[in-house]
Amino acid sequence: MKKSNTLLFFANQRRRLRSSEAALIGVAVLIGLCAGLMTLALAASAHLMQNLLYGVGIDRLSALSSISPVRLLALPIGGVLLAALGYVVSARTRAPVDVVEANALHGGIIPFRDSLVVSAQTLLSNGAGASVGLEAAYAQMGGGLASVMGQWLRLRRNDLRILVGAGAGAAVGAAFGAPLTGAFYAFEIVIGAYTPAAIAPVAAACLTAAITIRASGMPAYLIALPSAHAITTIDYFVYAALGLVCAAFGIVLMRAVTTIELWVRQSPIPDRVRPAIGGLLLIPIAWISPQALSAGHGALHLDLTTQVTLAFLTTIFLLKMAASAISLGFGFRGGLFFASLFLGSLAGQIYAALIVLVPGAPAIDPTDAALVGMAGMAVAVVGGPMTMSLLVLEATHDFALTGTAITAALCASTLVRERFGFSFSTWRLHTRGETIRSARDIGWVKALTAGRMMRREPSTAEAWISISEFRRRFQLGAASRVVLVDREGVYAGLVLTPTAYAVADDLDRAIDTLAILTGHTLRPEQDVAQVMRMFEDLQADDLAVLDESGKVLGTVSEKFVRRRYSSEIEKALKDLYGEG
Repeated sequence: MKKSNTLLFFANQRRRLRSSEAALIGVAVLIGLCAGLMTLALAASAHLMQNLLYGVGIDRLSALSSISPVRLLALPIGGVLLAALGYVVSARTRAPVDVVEANALHGGIIPFRDSLVVSAQTLLSNGAGASVGLEAAYAQMGGGLASVMGQWLRLRRNDLRILVGAGAGAAVGAAFGAPLTGAFYAFEIVIGAYTPAAIAPVAAACLTAAITIRASGMPAYLIALPSAHAITTIDYFVYAALGLVCAAFGIVLMRAVTTIELWVRQSPIPDRVRPAIGGLLLIPIAWISPQALSAGHGALHLDLTTQVTLAFLTTIFLLKMAASAISLGFGFRGGLFFASLFLGSLAGQIYAALIVLVPGAPAIDPTDAALVGMAGMAVAVVGGPMTMSLLVLEATHDFALTGTAITAALCASTLVRERFGFSFSTWRLHTRGETIRSARDIGWVKALTAGRMMRREPSTAEAWISISEFRRRFQLGAASRVVLVDREGVYAGLVLTPTAYAVADDLDRAIDTLAILTGHTLRPEQDVAQVMRMFEDLQADDLAVLDESGKVLGTVSEKFVRRRYSSEIEKALKDLYGEG
């Protein structure tokens, strides 16, 4: 009896959460708290690993001046351990679902095992010194926990997507000590839209996570650097050009990662040794400069606060590009969020040094250029113009400089979308066969298939009967179209009933002489977008749906498909704005 009352209590609480916006905000606060604590745990674990392997103290790995050759063996050893972990979890038949993919295709559902696998692989990669960041693990754990909690509470699809975005954004905001950055990360990258229904839960989670980090005393990733001088009108044009430069290098980096990854997959190198080989290739890069290792937190602080030469900046920039491409291409797990920020800071400082050499060009402050470059490069690789611009604002508290960062970010975003089309996260999904360009919810499109929309048991006739026999069986107006089948029951085309009645002579010939669309059919798994595209290409009114053996399962009409599509879009928009 007591157990029954407990179950009833939880069932009632679930119903209240589903109908109460305030309750959803309360859940988001709890998610933000957990995301902040998990971010602390992951960051501490990575630092502990680097301390054991490289002797890193209070500084970051990338801030070390040099590393002994013996310690650099941790790179291939880490690759071996990563491969071993991959072997343990290789029983799964699909790649783990990340937060962007989950919100775009699966309504926010993330198996928690996927989150644990991604986070463990990222932690091991970063802890071993590979040139990747922990942000992927932060976002995955925050979003994964939110997904599990939302599924347990049986939240509606859109509420679950919002909660996943809030969890991922809270974790990123906690890592940077920047709640606005985390909130816009959730809106732009994980949810895929700014909506009134999402504002309060996302903001609550991000603020809670940031407060948790600050209460713990953990330092933020970025140091607060005020703008060095007033921003003038000409600066907007100069920094817009910097945004375009960052976009070009961002595209090069993403192409390099994918090219190496494809080359490695096609090579005879076994999967189990690829990370180890990648670790060996990183050793000479790390020998030249440890700044190319890990995400680059320490190196960014170091290079922004000390005087360095143009040659040094260029060398580190090229080494970091190569190290990131090798790390990800050879199977290390992680993200390019902070790596792109570090590369952007280097690109900005290099840009400022080169501008001085151009006769008549206005001089710009290297620190300002570094901060704007961070926004431009991160937008090119990760996406989210407002996310990265607000990161500059929360790092500098300078609204004027943030205006130039927005300019550079928008220029970078435009060029990347025009010439490349994807951010790094969606590009990796694209190489796996997905077609998403953002986290915008298209899961309902994938779920609305020809098999679900078809009319079963359509009117059928044998392909060899005569036109006169066809007229006898199917009266004009009784059936608009009839499916023809051959002697094995395999699809042989469609016949429009009015066409059969329009024949004036030779009524003894076979009805299949009037068949249309004999070679154009649908499969039951094709989604509504593919179905509509076929109707448009063929200019047909009806199509048959066949199984693998060619047997007819049903028919679909263009009119019905478009009506269902419009209805689903209207429903999705209502859910998006909290009106469902």
